[in-house]
Amino acid sequence: MATDIKDTIHAVEASAVMKLLPVRPRLFALGEPTHGEDALLDLRNELFGQLVEQEGYRTIAIESDCMMGLVVDDYVTSGTGTLDDVMERGFSHGFGASRANRELVRWMRAHNDGRPAPERLRFAGCDGPLEITGAASPRQALTALHGYLSAQVDPGLLPCTAEVLDRLLGADDQWTEPAAMTDPARSAGRSAGARELRLHADDLVALLDAQTPHLIAATSRDAWERARLYGRTATGLLRYHYWMADTSPNRMTRLVALRDRMMADNLLAVAERGPALVHAHNGHLQRNKSTMRMGGMALEWWSAGAIASAHLGDGYAFLATALGTIRHRGVDTPAPDTVEGLLHALPEDRYLVDAPALAAALADARPAPRVSPWFGYAPLDPAHLADTDGMVFIRDVTQS
Repeated sequence: MATDIKDTIHAVEASAVMKLLPVRPRLFALGEPTHGEDALLDLRNELFGQLVEQEGYRTIAIESDCMMGLVVDDYVTSGTGTLDDVMERGFSHGFGASRANRELVRWMRAHNDGRPAPERLRFAGCDGPLEITGAASPRQALTALHGYLSAQVDPGLLPCTAEVLDRLLGADDQWTEPAAMTDPARSAGRSAGARELRLHADDLVALLDAQTPHLIAATSRDAWERARLYGRTATGLLRYHYWMADTSPNRMTRLVALRDRMMADNLLAVAERGPALVHAHNGHLQRNKSTMRMGGMALEWWSAGAIASAHLGDGYAFLATALGTIRHRGVDTPAPDTVEGLLHALPEDRYLVDAPALAAALADARPAPRVSPWFGYAPLDPAHLADTDGMVFIRDVTQS
């Protein structure tokens, strides 16, 4: 068995990854099993640099707020703002504090300096403006979409005025009420104003689509693409808030599925621009259904990666990441009968694994699922190996 396993491993390099794939994917999805470890982000940065230099990739998308990501994109493409400010305002989930994320942004800006627009690297957040504890107000996205359209089309075509939007939106704190995540009655998502906003948002997006030829000619394709981001974010947030006010048993399942649906829409938009590296949690990028227990409930839904893969076929590739130890988090040497344990017994620090070949090699062994003592690390599910294009295994993650 050991010989078979060794035959499935390669150096962690972009060129080796491409040899595992039938075609160069438009979305190269690199998953991570935990957040907050710069060692994983350093490897991501390294692979992205190789994909840029060797394979012509031009965009990186990460699991961060798509609206905040525009701040980062403006900086790396045109130098707008300062690096400190961008790290403060351009990332959600606390990711702006990461040394490796800072290095990524710094490198992208340096790479773009002096290059023509078609050769510049782009940055995108692929997550919605969402946190576990709630969702943002739709104000920023909705008013930005209205502003873009009002500057370019006949005012008579707009479904409402900016003043009407402002009145219906009301105070932002009604949208961001933290208690709404656990108490549907505290959500503003099904108020009369919220219902009217959903209709206006839908009409604004329809107008944006109908005016596409004019808008691209009058502004630019980049400006139109940004307006599309505003539109899908506004409608996605209003939909999310609507279901936050739901009282049915399927409420949480619907909310986690809506989040991944928003992520999938953002990823498919990124893919339209050209080949991109996507970095997010394994659970958001895998082709298999995602599962989670929350408040005693078992949730199951299709991930953003599963949705994107269904749309793109061979244009989507997924590499999971698995780890041996994270000792500073209490994750010690994996049991020898797990996939992580078998790989941890090999001598090198990291490997690229041909996941389908490894699944075939281990078919008779039936490796056991690993159980992590720390909730923040999601172990590899051995049943998913055959549906994964490859896997990055890192033997030991040390504290940053």
